[in-house]
Amino acid sequence: MSTLYRIDEADNVAVTFHSLERGSEVSLDGESFVVADAVAAGHKIALRDIKNGQDVVKYGASIGVAREDIGKGQWVHTHNVRTGLQEEMKYAYTPVEAAPSSFSWKESTPLNVYKRANGKVGIRNELWIIPTVGCVNSVAQNIVDAFKAAGPYEGIDGVYCFSHPYGCSQLGDDHERTKSILQNMALHPNAGGVLVLGLGCENNQVDRFRETMPEVFDPERMLFLEAQSVQDEVEAGVEMLRQLYGKASRDRREPGAWKDIVLGLECGGSDAFSGITANPLIGRVSDYVVENGGTAVLTEVPEMFGAEQVLMNNSENEDVFDRTVEMVNEYKRYYSSHGQPIYENPSPGNHAGGITTLEDKSLGCIRKAGTSKIVDVVGTDARVGRTGLNLLYSPGNDLVATTTLGAAGCQLILFSTGRGTPLGGFVPTMKIASNSALAERKPGWIDFNAGVLADVGTDHDAVLSELLKSIAGIINGVPTSAEQRGDRQIAIFKTGVTL
Repeated sequence: MSTLYRIDEADNVAVTFHSLERGSEVSLDGESFVVADAVAAGHKIALRDIKNGQDVVKYGASIGVAREDIGKGQWVHTHNVRTGLQEEMKYAYTPVEAAPSSFSWKESTPLNVYKRANGKVGIRNELWIIPTVGCVNSVAQNIVDAFKAAGPYEGIDGVYCFSHPYGCSQLGDDHERTKSILQNMALHPNAGGVLVLGLGCENNQVDRFRETMPEVFDPERMLFLEAQSVQDEVEAGVEMLRQLYGKASRDRREPGAWKDIVLGLECGGSDAFSGITANPLIGRVSDYVVENGGTAVLTEVPEMFGAEQVLMNNSENEDVFDRTVEMVNEYKRYYSSHGQPIYENPSPGNHAGGITTLEDKSLGCIRKAGTSKIVDVVGTDARVGRTGLNLLYSPGNDLVATTTLGAAGCQLILFSTGRGTPLGGFVPTMKIASNSALAERKPGWIDFNAGVLADVGTDHDAVLSELLKSIAGIINGVPTSAEQRGDRQIAIFKTGVTL
């Protein structure tokens, strides 16, 4: 492994792959110099003098402004760099040509999927209980436990309920968003059957939930139960699961293709290596899927701030550009409406991992999108309607973003991490480590190690091929680490008051 890595020729800082002692000698591109400060792995070192007020450049773009003179060889981080972002930003439609891909996966793995009657494609065949309100969370789990106790049940991939605290005492947008997200979950093709479970007195009424479904559903695959209307809600729920099982257990995998796949792109617990190894690798996967007729979805709007113009330049046309601008500005207005600073990011863990400013974080985050053209912008309670690269309105919170991606129609989420997280969503969530140390330390959390891309001589196309093979395995039924541990959670975006 080389010691220093400069991402772009225009950069005036480099990332160190090893911890450096003060006074040690390093070299880059044949030039040697002395390290002026102790620098932890993943952090930045100045490649030349940077004057107070000048841009600090990484990824070929400004990641902030020097708050004092920084000498060549000095550690570059929060103590001497501040964000250069302003609350009001102006954007220009400056489209760029997508770089053609030269990659060809020579040992492609056949995909086998579940083809649903409505034309949707799933990669799991599960039974789900979706509570309309948090009051019945324990009832839902009791139904699952009682059903499973009478098993075993062959022909399905599992039975799960997805608890949440909402569905009542909510007003306006929050109430509608909760209903829409849960409805979109109920329509997800990874479920072979769904039981929608309500209480009876909540705002999110079962009858209204059923009547306002955004599309026609199979009444033999989606059943509804109001707990207050039956004497024994667990017995009634188990009987309904048995009915759903009778249908889902006959489903079989069929040959599929990448055009059937909708990938969610996300990161969490990022470090400085995320933007160098894992995220660009995910970007190449995204490009591969899109080039083969599939779909990729990028979200976490606050983690586009500072890199949004770079992202906007990949808009398919001016209409998509305008809607991307509106998405970014709408999220900034959301912050301002609550009296909060727009750029209160990165987290302490991000800082410890070498990320200095939001620009630094965002420029690394958007690399998950690859170089494909953005074809659509999707609202937080909407579903993806176009193949290709989509942007999705959602916060950066890991669990909310994961839930929103799944509800938008993603069958699988590629989740890069540099610090590590055990989180799993209601759809398979594949963890991709940005550094080998994390992959070695937390093998129970990590599904793939992108940290090998930091090693000298690594064949990047071979690593991409291995990741595609692993993704194909998950599509074909291999459980992710989170699935193996039973980590399946949801969280719904809330913006308003609770009664």
